[in-house]
Amino acid sequence: MMTQFIPGLKLSEYFFDEAIRPIMADSFPQLPYSAARLDYGSDVLGFDTPMSMDHGWGPRMTLFLSPSDHTSYAEAIKAHFAHHLPFEIHGFPTHFGEPLEDGGKMAKKESYPINHMVTITTPEDFFIANLGVDIRHPITPAAWLTIPQQRLRIVKSGKIYYDGLGSLTQLRQRFEWYPHDLWLYLMANQWRRIDQEEPFVGRTGSVEDDLGSRLIAARLIRDMMGLCFLLEKAFAPYSKWFGSAFNQLQIAPRLLPIFKDILNSQHWVDRQNHLANAYLILGEAHNTLALTPNIKTEVTNFYSRPFLVPHAGRYVEALLEQIKDPDVKALPRMLGGVDQISDNIDLLENIERCQSLRVLFE
Repeated sequence: MMTQFIPGLKLSEYFFDEAIRPIMADSFPQLPYSAARLDYGSDVLGFDTPMSMDHGWGPRMTLFLSPSDHTSYAEAIKAHFAHHLPFEIHGFPTHFGEPLEDGGKMAKKESYPINHMVTITTPEDFFIANLGVDIRHPITPAAWLTIPQQRLRIVKSGKIYYDGLGSLTQLRQRFEWYPHDLWLYLMANQWRRIDQEEPFVGRTGSVEDDLGSRLIAARLIRDMMGLCFLLEKAFAPYSKWFGSAFNQLQIAPRLLPIFKDILNSQHWVDRQNHLANAYLILGEAHNTLALTPNIKTEVTNFYSRPFLVPHAGRYVEALLEQIKDPDVKALPRMLGGVDQISDNIDLLENIERCQSLRVLFE
């Protein structure tokens, strides 16, 4: 690229401090606004690298106005930026070439107007567009469960550069983590995913279906990783950064060597033995939270078959029994959140489709 890499969140901070803030102070001095990067992109998650600069990356910003001010000023501000923003910030163009596919690509330009990536919206419209919820009303369990975790992680990971409206910071705090009983419900259903397939690594291996055994082992690793995010109150990102984010969890150093042993095992017996070690660590982590009565951490045979399993249903029932909120207790017991229902990208990337699934919970 044309200059040395700067992490995207930092570049957007320079963009705000050196370009947007001075223009707003000079041209719209009485207008309350907030500015942030909370929408999309590897840079908002903090995982961008120099490779990220080829598309969907650059000096970007979301400017928040009150609903009445948005009606009166949004178009004027957008046009003003097109003719007054600097052409570059720290060597990176503020102009994005057309078409704006995959988030757009920076393009050098030396004459106005520029096609900038400053989105002007209201807090209400932003949260509807990105999380599918109306912040003017309480967030129902069904609404929470149909927000993909990756969306919640992006909003939580992003940065608020200025909160002149005095509300954006508080609004974001509403999405810091799930309400307690919903957290229990999601953990129960993550254990349920393990419960559904825990004996199959051995069963497939016992009939010499090694590929099937490996595939189910990999699925169980993914489900255990998903459980770890929930145990540590961390939203899981989409698949590209799932492993990178897992590496940041406190439990990761204990589990990563075991996961590698599982994937490298050449025989299903070795594979299930390593899985057993992982199950014991997860059981200990569950008990450390003291959310339920202590559950004996052990792996034993699945009925009379020689397949070692943690009997994950024990954790499912223990967590569900601790739920007190009647609205959460009324949810389907074995369903979970949208990420536990499907990993289809075209669903999880479309907030309207996700929110249409509320009917499953209501």
